[in-house]
Amino acid sequence: MKPLKRSARRSLLVAHVAVSVSWLGLTVGLLTLGITAFLTGDPTTAQAATRAMKIFGDWLVIPVALLSLLSGLILALRTPWGLARHRWVWTKFWLTLITAALSIFSLRPGINEAATRGAVDIDLVVAPSVATATYLFITAVSVLKPWGLTQRGRRLRILAGAGKGVDEQSPRRRV
Repeated sequence: MKPLKRSARRSLLVAHVAVSVSWLGLTVGLLTLGITAFLTGDPTTAQAATRAMKIFGDWLVIPVALLSLLSGLILALRTPWGLARHRWVWTKFWLTLITAALSIFSLRPGINEAATRGAVDIDLVVAPSVATATYLFITAVSVLKPWGLTQRGRRLRILAGAGKGVDEQSPRRRV
């Protein structure tokens, strides 16, 4: 695939970071509402919290999850990082794919059921807690870029004649 031009890559990177941070914020909001609905003794508050969760679930979960996945995938495929060259990119891809699927096919139906009942069980506290921890981990991986090359990445580097790759362009030496 043809690499993105610098301006397009930067624009897409800003969009990817913005939508990914939005997904983290959305999940923290769902966690806050889930805890409120779960712990409150007031049925009116629980019902209001579940209705708010439903609005977030209906309007934001699917587009934010899919935009994060899609923008990250395009960045991986159209930049020198590649999708399967570096372990950190590969890990981020699979964690994003799994959390997007769980958000769409498990979290949303759970929110809809809770909104119908007007009450939340512990699942709608645990799911956003795990998702928030996962997104924080993905963020750390994005910043730290640990673990080096995958086997495929090592093969491609050898085939390219050990030319300057993404890792060598960084002022920090990677071990």
